[in-house]
Amino acid sequence: MSTDTTHRSTTHGPDTHRNGVDTATLFATLDAVKAAPAAARFQFRAHNTWQSGTHSRSTISDFFGVGEERVHEREFVFDADHPAVLVGQDRGPTPVEMLLHALAACLTAGIANIASARGVTLTSVRSTVTGDIDLNGILGLQPVRNGYSGVGVRFVVEGDAPEDVLRGIVEQSRSRSAVFDVMTTGVPVDIEVEVA
Repeated sequence: MSTDTTHRSTTHGPDTHRNGVDTATLFATLDAVKAAPAAARFQFRAHNTWQSGTHSRSTISDFFGVGEERVHEREFVFDADHPAVLVGQDRGPTPVEMLLHALAACLTAGIANIASARGVTLTSVRSTVTGDIDLNGILGLQPVRNGYSGVGVRFVVEGDAPEDVLRGIVEQSRSRSAVFDVMTTGVPVDIEVEVA
């Protein structure tokens, strides 16, 4: 959840939903976490199973949050594969494409939350996220980076606020985005192997 509590909307009463965000619940959550910071500690999980070739399937259902184990209202299933040109059968987007989706989705969710908190009504938020990659790295053919050498995000945002306010909302979302943080500052990844 990305918000900027220093710019809370002064709207009260029946208008507690804006941009599809329940602003009353949003502010109540912010206040609850301020009072009990440990409630903000979450652990999200994805469970992946190889299917065949480069095709694998992830399920997402359980997570830890607000002090206890929880489950989503339904299980989410995501397939990943490579296109035929990369020796796959194209049964899903590539993992690096999913990373672009994750970045776009995180930034967009933040924009909706922040705009709602500031009393701004959005009419449209669209983005295109691009990632440049040289496969010589993962193929072991040249000493180049395995992952993206660069990622670009282009937003088109429309709403009932001046341009500088809309730009500020996007910037606040960027500064609070978990996925942007992971992609730009890195995070330790520990890999354990159990052979059955």
